[in-house]
Order: sequence, then C-alpha cells, then structure tokens
Amino acid sequence: MPVHKRLEWFPIVNGTLFVLLCISMIAPIVHLLAVSLSSPMYADARLVTFWPKGFNIEVYKTIFGMDNIWRAMGVSVYITVGGTLMALAFTSTLAYSLSRPQMNGRKWILRGIIVTFVFSAPLIPNYLVIRALSMENTLWALMVPGALSAFYVIIMKTFFQGISSEMFDAAKIDGCSELGTFARIAIPMSMPVIATVALFVAVGQWNNYFSALIYIRDKDLLPLQVLLRNLVVEEQANSMTQTAEVALTMTPEMMKAGITLVATAPILIVYPFLQKYFVKGAMVGSLKE
Repeated sequence: MPVHKRLEWFPIVNGTLFVLLCISMIAPIVHLLAVSLSSPMYADARLVTFWPKGFNIEVYKTIFGMDNIWRAMGVSVYITVGGTLMALAFTSTLAYSLSRPQMNGRKWILRGIIVTFVFSAPLIPNYLVIRALSMENTLWALMVPGALSAFYVIIMKTFFQGISSEMFDAAKIDGCSELGTFARIAIPMSMPVIATVALFVAVGQWNNYFSALIYIRDKDLLPLQVLLRNLVVEEQANSMTQTAEVALTMTPEMMKAGITLVATAPILIVYPFLQKYFVKGAMVGSLKE
C-alpha cells in the first residue's frame, strides 16, 4: 500500500479512537444523571442506562435543601480557591528564583527539591507537624501542606528559563527591579503554565478528602468530598433520605448519583475556560533566542 494511502487512514483511525475514549469518559456521568432523574421503581431495579425513566427531580430538591450540603460546598470552594492561590504564590516565586542564574546556591536548593520526589514525609510526622503548628481542626491544615509541590516548581522553573533573557535585560535597563521584572514580565508571559498548574492544584484540592479525615473533627469544617465519601463508602444514603422524609420518592442509589454529580459539576465547569491554555504554545509573544 502506498505511503500516502496509509497516511489518509491515520486521521480516521486516530479520530475514532479518541471519540471512543471520550464516550467511555462521558458515559458514567450520563448514567449517573439518568439514574438521579429516574423514578425510584426503575432506579432500584437497575433498569436505567443512559436515559431517565419516569422523570423525577426529587433528588436534587432534597440535595439543595440540605444545609450540610451547602456548608460543605462552601468549605470546598474556600479551600480550593485559597489553596490554589497559595500554591501559585509559593510555586511561582520559588520557581522564578531558581530560574535566575545569579541566585546563589540554586543548584543545591534544586537538588534538595528533587530529593522530595524519592523521599516523602510519612503520615505520622505530617500529623505531628500540623498539630505542633496548631493547625489541627482548621482549614489551614487542608491548604498549607499542599501549597508547594516539587513537580510544579520544576515545571514553572523550566518555563521561566525558556523566556528570552533579552526581555529581562531590557526590563533591568529600564530600571525595573527584580520583583518588578517578576510581576511585569515573567508572570504575564507565563499565563499558560500558571493556568495549567492552577487547574491541577484546584482539581487536587477539590477532590482531596483524606486530609480532612485526618486533620478535621468539626463537622462544620468538612468539605464536600468527605460528605460524598461518607455517603458512598459508609452507606449513609438511607439515613439521609429518611431525614429528608422523601423515602418514597428516591432510593439510596439515586441519592448517591445526585450528590456525586453535584460534587463533580463545579470543577468540570472550570475546564472549558482554561482549555485554551493547554493548546497554546509554550511561548507567548517574546523574543526567541
């Protein structure tokens, strides 16, 4: 078969594989939505696939009428936004410092950061540090420990090093300080990598429930993912539906599906607004060496 014939088939096969991959990822979400909107008779009998049977919105009326859901949602939003901003501030400043050749001892600092890839702190020392800093049973315990990641530092450092040095030299000639160069040159030109790191950190913060299980005892400070975990893992759906006095209009499976979608939807909405930064080039309008 000629080479050009094989090349013509490649986009078709490649596109088909990606379509199938997308369907495999979207199908579970569609199924959960169909279950949560179906009649309890069909949902309990597991007769619902990808289309609701016996349309019923009592699940979402119950979910949005529960005070603990809104409280947990507020906690999740708070630690996600606060933790992401904190991580971006620490990561970008450290990465920029390590990317500048005039920084003394930057190679040794970078080697120390790389060591954390191999040797990570165990759970008990982490817990002792959190307790010693009086952050136990506070939201700081959910944001501070993950505020700095060696992986993201290396990614940002590599990106900063890729920015043309002429840009920084021109800023210094114009009298710009190191902090001004960082704020006016490095940060605006690094929005793709900043948005990428921000999205990864935000997803990690939103989905993190293990830290809350370890450090948080106050029920009012539990994030949404812990509430979802208690429902799915500890089988608390029955008690929740009975509390809402709608046991005849929904099943535990419907409640699980509804809360899973409610917990997943906010972070999914963020993706379309940041997707353009993933397809953008590594450089955004600078001089190239």
